[in-house]
Amino acid sequence: MRRVNESVRQVLAEALPELKDPRIGLVTVTGVVTSADLRYATVYVSVLGSEKKQTATLRGLDAAGGLLQSRLARELRMKRTPLLTFEYDPTVERGVRMSALIDELAPGDDADVE
Repeated sequence: MRRVNESVRQVLAEALPELKDPRIGLVTVTGVVTSADLRYATVYVSVLGSEKKQTATLRGLDAAGGLLQSRLARELRMKRTPLLTFEYDPTVERGVRMSALIDELAPGDDADVE
């Protein structure tokens, strides 16, 4: 299943920049979880921008789901092509926020260098 998930993630990551929908902003596919029977796949995405932009991007991705499914069917030749659902993945945003907090709390390294 890991190989299937990674293959689906790779095809979708290549296909997303080609979409012409203006609602879809800068999107990164962070992961895919496919059901054991290959009927459903949850695609986790990270979106750069405000919460409003994230919502618009998810709507655009849902609208492009059929196009993305047909691309999966064409490129992967799986027994079944999973029905795609898109969910926002906040882990990247959390990581950036934690990194900024650590940088704020860390003592200045410049003062130690002489």
